[in-house]
Amino acid sequence: MDTGLEPTREIPVKEITTQTDTRDILAHCKFQGEKYNFDDIVIVDTDAHHMEIESWRDICSYIEDEVQRQMALDHMVNRTGSPPYGINGDLALRYQDIGGRVPHQAKLGEPVDDTSVHRDVTLIRRAIDSFHLDYMVVFPTPMLNLGMHPQFDMEALLGRAYDKWFCENILPMDPKMKTMLFVPFNDPKAALRTVEELGDHPDVVGFMITSVRHKPVHHNDYMPLYRAMEATGKPLGFHAGYNWADPSMAQINRFGTMHALSFVWCNVVHMSNWVMNGMPERFPGLDVIWIESGLAWVTWLMQRLDHTYLMRSSEAPMLKRLPSEYMAEMFYTCQPMETDHREALEVTLKMINAKDQLLYASDWPHWDFDAPSVIWDLPILDDDAKKNILGENALRLFGLDRPTGK
Repeated sequence: MDTGLEPTREIPVKEITTQTDTRDILAHCKFQGEKYNFDDIVIVDTDAHHMEIESWRDICSYIEDEVQRQMALDHMVNRTGSPPYGINGDLALRYQDIGGRVPHQAKLGEPVDDTSVHRDVTLIRRAIDSFHLDYMVVFPTPMLNLGMHPQFDMEALLGRAYDKWFCENILPMDPKMKTMLFVPFNDPKAALRTVEELGDHPDVVGFMITSVRHKPVHHNDYMPLYRAMEATGKPLGFHAGYNWADPSMAQINRFGTMHALSFVWCNVVHMSNWVMNGMPERFPGLDVIWIESGLAWVTWLMQRLDHTYLMRSSEAPMLKRLPSEYMAEMFYTCQPMETDHREALEVTLKMINAKDQLLYASDWPHWDFDAPSVIWDLPILDDDAKKNILGENALRLFGLDRPTGK
């Protein structure tokens, strides 16, 4: 309903560059939130990002291995170019900004005058205010590729350094900022150590495994890890990504095509292994979230796994119900939600029990980010479902304090 409110700041009609202020880029989102009275409801962003490489020197100072730490710091003094020390580059990143037409995600180079807090805190606060958020769950960005690093130990070295740096220097600066710990999944012992040492941090609301990797999630080496996660009462999220170097994607010649398939494929594989190997039965107290892979794949996989299971149930002896029934009890983030086929979306939302299991996510500042209006404008959802998806489900899942007056 149109309230007649005017925007609090003029929406700029100018080219967006890497120097453009976050508040100008998101001025329309800010106006939408005022128009829809978003400040009256709970909104939790379950997936947002920052560019951790802009603080890479500080992060590398937390590397525990003395030799690797010194190599990283020397690298930043004596060499130029990217990616920075330890990060395995991905050529596909050069295509994300569509030939430079969506430049803000490559570098948030906007001026920041406030020196009382870390620069990242200021940038995150600007997005929180523009989206009318009560909480924002923040993840790293280039580090999402570490699961495919050719050096086995690098994911754990950098992952633990990042987690410690973020927990000590960023999270305490604003109670609206939360994170799901980056879990170095390639090394089960290091992953377990991460959960045991940092899992009880008050601003850590869960644990994140980046999905681009070839490690089977059902391997016995991970059982102590899942048990430790379950004991904290905090959820496990699988954050999707792309891998153009994967043999199954190598024949694709367009970034958009690869992006559409690869972001989904990694979570399709992990979900299939998770369900068919009985992980929901082994760890019934561990909630699982599937992040940034959209929703359309879920119902397709439900049908495929159910069909296979009913013909070959002996291959999944731990299951007591259909695969789709376990999947309907898991959590999903909406971004990027496939809204172009309304009837298909309506069926999808019904099959995943969206009213109770779907979580709003912006994926800011990436090129395909979604404002809260992507949920609020859906006519196929009633008001209670919209409020649940925008924030109430996340409040319950993460055990977050209810904001005052909401």
